[in-house]
Amino acid sequence: MTARKRTAAGAEVSLFSNRAAQPLAGRMRPRTLDEFIGQEQLLAPGKPLREAIERGVPGSMIFWGPPGSGKTTLAHLMASSTERVFVPFSAVTEGVPRIREIVNAARSRLDAGGAQTIMFIDEIHRLNKAQQDSLLPPAEDGTLTLIGATTENPSFEINGALLSRTRVFVLQSLTAEHLESLLRRALADEERGLGAMQLQADDDALHSISVEADGDARRALTVLEAAAAHAGVGGHITSEMAREAMQKRFARYDKAGEEHFNLLSAYHKSLRGSDPQGALYWMARMLDGGEDPMTLFRRAIAMAAEDIGLADPNALPLAVAARDAFHMLGPPEGYLPLAEMTIYLATAPKSNSTKVALGAALDAARETPAAPVPLHIRNAPTGLMKELGYGRGYRYAHDSLDAYLPQEYLPDELRGSAFYVPGPFGYEKKVAERLEWWQKRKAEGDDAAE
Repeated sequence: MTARKRTAAGAEVSLFSNRAAQPLAGRMRPRTLDEFIGQEQLLAPGKPLREAIERGVPGSMIFWGPPGSGKTTLAHLMASSTERVFVPFSAVTEGVPRIREIVNAARSRLDAGGAQTIMFIDEIHRLNKAQQDSLLPPAEDGTLTLIGATTENPSFEINGALLSRTRVFVLQSLTAEHLESLLRRALADEERGLGAMQLQADDDALHSISVEADGDARRALTVLEAAAAHAGVGGHITSEMAREAMQKRFARYDKAGEEHFNLLSAYHKSLRGSDPQGALYWMARMLDGGEDPMTLFRRAIAMAAEDIGLADPNALPLAVAARDAFHMLGPPEGYLPLAEMTIYLATAPKSNSTKVALGAALDAARETPAAPVPLHIRNAPTGLMKELGYGRGYRYAHDSLDAYLPQEYLPDELRGSAFYVPGPFGYEKKVAERLEWWQKRKAEGDDAAE
């Protein structure tokens, strides 16, 4: 049986734990706020989170941010600075029985005059409803302080009752400058880092690692540790060695999470905003992250109708044709029609008049659900219907040389309504001219009738 001892805060630690056996990312975890790199928007002097930690009165909170941004580290710092027991809980492998066990232990510790408890839940977005509900009473009555960490938008994944009892702090990806500073610290630190190895590292190598890590401190330190192992004691880490340690860089992209919708929104808004450079970039980001190209085609086809419409009637058929071409070619050749479509839609004239017209027509239909069809434009397939006046007075447009004979097509209560108003660009300029000419002919016909 492994011998164990308890720390002053009450957490169990193995007597035989060996810090040197930890990965570099674990050994370099900041021990104080002054060692923490990044998140200045939360931890600068006077900021609410820093004050909560320094005063030792943290409430329940959720840290939302990308991998490697410091969520777990902040929870550890909060526990150590407030001298509370830190109890981790895995939302992936543990359930309600474990939550009850933690709550009972925390309550017993308080009753005995012991330290308060911080329950840290990694991947809190993975908790089911029953698990989230079981946390409400102990978080509300102060039995424990709840700290959750998530890479997903809490407003999508955490129920309202639990959110109302916590404060949400948003962590940002670390910059390349932050990560390069962290790497240099690890190279120099003889106690916890790689200082004892007396390594030399090219600036280009450290810069490459910092950029390729995508704001993830854990990833950056893991790559540095691999490069150091390859270089050996007294070795020299070159750019080539750093590239070997990094292997393939995988994009941080979740096809089902918030980042998926963020990138898809960026793609659509770049198309709408007539920026082919931005549209191509976000398209490429999604493809590189493993997105199904059909997702991009569906958004683009909808965008062609919503944001281009009749300003360029070729936009919609071109988008559909590009989708069909992808089906025929498959990747990677099929990415070419996707890129061509993206550039075409981004550079096409824009008009949302079709979308506005649809909304106005639907509103009118809901407001006048019983408006009768005018008799003259009703069909009259039977003698009785003809006797009742169905179709009487209808004017067949092709009886005119210019295929237009003015008459009313709306019910009486909507007469004169204009749902569609053409935009001023592209093909709609011609549409506007035709509408104006037809309106003039109709006015002349009304005057003659009077």
